[in-house]
Formats: sequence, structure tokens, C-alpha cells
Amino acid sequence: MESKTANKRKMVGVVVKDKMDKTVVVEVEKTYKHRMYHKYLGTKRTCKAHDEQNTAKVGDQVLIVEARPLSKEKRWVVKEIIRKEAAVPAVEVAEQ
Repeated sequence: MESKTANKRKMVGVVVKDKMDKTVVVEVEKTYKHRMYHKYLGTKRTCKAHDEQNTAKVGDQVLIVEARPLSKEKRWVVKEIIRKEAAVPAVEVAEQ
């Protein structure tokens, strides 16, 4: 028996916003070749994705899978976090 995600669209992108509760905004980059000029062009698309445990943070690379409409703009679910972004240590400024 096949899994239920076999025929659903999958995309890999980077989390750009995580301020909402159980929702992240993922930016997906895509390149394609122009029909006439044969030049490679790049486009970016942002998608809102459901993140149940709020585990994805800004900069993480995630795999999102198509789902039923969860809200007005949310139609994707975070399936897994592929790569965690290394946390940048906070730099304290010494008072003079």
C-alpha cells in the first residue's frame, strides 16, 4: 500500500518568516529556460505552510507537501526540516 503523499506536490524551500503560530512562510526558488532566448531565469515564490510543533525557524531548509486548504492562504504542510540554520551568537556591546 502506497503512502497518501505519493501523488502530492513537494517543494524544498527556506523559511523566511516564523512569527505566526503554527505557520511559517517558505520561499521556494525555481529556475527555468526561456523558450525563445534560451536564457536561464530564476523566480521566487512564497508559500504559507503549517508547522504543528513550531519547530522550523528562519533560515531552515524545509520540505513542504501539498495539503487540503487549512486557512485562507495556507495549503502546504512542513513534512521535514532538511537542514537547520546554525544559530548566530548574540554580540553584546560594551558600555563606555
